[in-house]
Amino acid sequence: MVLKTNRKFRLLIKTGLMIMAAGFINGSALAQSTHVNPWAAKPLGTLPPPASLSNGVWLKGELHMHSRHSKESSNNSISKIIAFCKLVGIDFLAITDHDNHVEGDVAHNTWVDPEFKSDSVLLLYAAEWTTTRGHGNAFSAKPYDHQKLYDVRDQRDTVVGRIKNSLGIHLSANHPSGKDHFGYSYDMVNSIEVWNSAIWSKNANAIMIWDDMLSSGRKLTGRGGSDAHHGVPVGDEKPGPNTYQAKANYAGTPTTWVFATARTKQAVIDALTNGRVSISSNPYAPRVEFYADLNGDDKMDMMMGDNVKATGKPVKFKVQLTGNSIKDTTYTVNVVKNGNPFSTLKIDGKAAVVEFTDTPAIKGRTYYRVTVEGPATPYPQVPQSAALSGNMVGLSNPICFNFDPNF
Repeated sequence: MVLKTNRKFRLLIKTGLMIMAAGFINGSALAQSTHVNPWAAKPLGTLPPPASLSNGVWLKGELHMHSRHSKESSNNSISKIIAFCKLVGIDFLAITDHDNHVEGDVAHNTWVDPEFKSDSVLLLYAAEWTTTRGHGNAFSAKPYDHQKLYDVRDQRDTVVGRIKNSLGIHLSANHPSGKDHFGYSYDMVNSIEVWNSAIWSKNANAIMIWDDMLSSGRKLTGRGGSDAHHGVPVGDEKPGPNTYQAKANYAGTPTTWVFATARTKQAVIDALTNGRVSISSNPYAPRVEFYADLNGDDKMDMMMGDNVKATGKPVKFKVQLTGNSIKDTTYTVNVVKNGNPFSTLKIDGKAAVVEFTDTPAIKGRTYYRVTVEGPATPYPQVPQSAALSGNMVGLSNPICFNFDPNF
C-alpha cells in the first residue's frame, strides 16, 4: 500500500514538473513574440517640402586638389590651378592641402598665400585632414581654425565629431576604400568621396560603402575629387617623377556639380550638404540630373538629394543629361534601388531624357540613384583622363523616401 502511494506521488510530481516546464517554454515564446525593438524606425512626422527646382543655378567644381603647400606636390602653384579652372569653366574650387597652417607653419598656409584669390572662381576654405586613421576633407565658406581639428585626429570619434560641429565645417570622407582609407565613423561626416581621381574603376568599394550607409539610413552626399598633386612644368620649373600625372588626372577629373541657390561659397556648401549633387567624368562630360514626379501631373516635384514621405502611390522618375557632347550618342542608365540593381535603360542623346516608374515602400526607407555609361567625352586639357574613366559618364545622388532627418 505504501509502495503504490509513493508511485502515485512520484507520478504527480513528474506531471507537475512537465506542466511547469511547458509553462516556462510558452511564457518564453510569448515574451519573444511581444518584444518591441526600441530602435525600430518610428513613423515620420511631417517632412519639410523639397526646395524649389527652378530657383537655383548649376555650378561645377573641383573638391580635392593640392597645391605647392602640400609636401608631396610638384609644379602646382595656386595661381596655376586657378588659371586652369577658369580656362575649363570650373565655378568653385577647394584646394585641400594637407593640414595647412597647423603648428604655426605660416609658410604653408594656403589661405594667406597672395595667389589665393580669384574674380570668378569661388574659392572654398578647405584642407585635407590627414591622420593615421585615414583622410578627410574639411570644407567651409569662411576661414576656420583647422588646428582644432588637427589636434583631435587621434581622439575618439565622439570627440572629433564634437569639434567638427563646433567649427561649423562640412567634413567629407576621402577615398574610403583606397590608400589612406577613411577609418572613422561615417556618422560624423556630411559626404563621402565616391569618385576619387580619373580612374573610375578603383572606386567600386567606395560605392559599396556609400550604398551601405544609405541603406542603413545615413543620408550622405556622394561627391568627387581629382586628388591631383602635380602640375605641368612652365618657365624654369623642372619635370619630376610624377609630372606625367598632370596629363591624366587634374582639376575636374571628376567634376562635382551642385544645384546651388546662388553663386556663393555658402550656397555651394549647402548644396553639397543637402545632396543636390551629381558627378561627371570631366567638365565637358554630360551632367546627370535626376528628378521625380510624385503626383502624376508630369511636373517634377523633387530632385536628387531630396527626401519625402512615401504615399504608397507610383512615382515617375526622370533621368536627364545636359551638355553639348550628347547628340547622336546613346547612353546606358543603370538604376540602383536600395543598393541593388533595379533597371537598365537607354538614353538617346537627341532626346537626352528617359523615365521609369516605381512605387516606394510606404513603410521603411527607399532610395534610388543612377549611373550613366557611354562614350567618353574628350578633355583636351587633360588628354589621358578619358581612357582612365572608361565608359563611366556620370552619376547622381539619391532621391530618398522616408529617411529620418533626425537619424
